[in-house]
Amino acid sequence: MAYSAPIFYTTVVGYVDLLVFLLSLVLQAVALIHCLTQRGAGFQALGTLPKGAWAAIIGVCLVITVLTLGSLLIISMIGVAAALIYLLDVRPGLKDLTDGKGFW
Repeated sequence: MAYSAPIFYTTVVGYVDLLVFLLSLVLQAVALIHCLTQRGAGFQALGTLPKGAWAAIIGVCLVITVLTLGSLLIISMIGVAAALIYLLDVRPGLKDLTDGKGFW
């Protein structure tokens, strides 16, 4: 009976790791797809990094996250941070430039 807690603990940790991996993967993929579907001139008008830089940062972090299955946690978290900055800062600015008539 004393061995049930450590076994249960490792199972829960495994499921939490899988959930974090999948959420980071989806978040980075959504940010990359949105970045690739936007026009490059909008990024210059906002005064942020160019479209290629955003796509490279998010894309490289996404590829590293997929190849290492999230085991390089620092790279995965950098990718999540970059995707969140893109989605919460750059995306609304791009939407304002198109008067809300953009794809997303």
